[in-house]
Amino acid sequence: MADVGIFFGTDTGTTRKIAKQIHQQLGADLSDKPLNINRVDIDTLSSYKMLILGTPTLGEGQLPGLAADCQAESWDEFLPQLEVADFSGIKVALFGLGDQVNYASEFVDGLGELYDAIAETGADLVGEWPAEGYEFDDSSALLDNGKFAGLVLDNDNQSELHAERMAGWLEQIKAEFGV
Repeated sequence: MADVGIFFGTDTGTTRKIAKQIHQQLGADLSDKPLNINRVDIDTLSSYKMLILGTPTLGEGQLPGLAADCQAESWDEFLPQLEVADFSGIKVALFGLGDQVNYASEFVDGLGELYDAIAETGADLVGEWPAEGYEFDDSSALLDNGKFAGLVLDNDNQSELHAERMAGWLEQIKAEFGV
């Protein structure tokens, strides 16, 4: 087992593709193959020293799951397991996908919801990302310091920036992970 576990929620498969790209860039010696959050339990996440967790934002700012009309369970159904989790000593970096044009008032709100849930576990959250270069009205993923709670990717409007943003974020979190 590698030191970094990568887990994602998805509906259309785009977040899965991003998780695979993150895994490829980190390398198999550092991270295990990404897994859909609907295929694991809290003990699996707790077994890692470092986690990278990803989510899209669906509809009116929702996490993926049955309530968001997804065809399978996802983060929405997994969140209750986080309520009793103790991630003290685990470093967690987050990434989120959203559409800043069509959903400017709830841009990457799913990332904000995931951040809040992970923060309650006692995890050491790392990987904050600058909000410069994005145009949106509101986001619950925006922290008090003006940065996003993690890497933000807009596949619909800024996919040409993915590679550069991902590379910069991965260098940042490798340093924060101490690897």
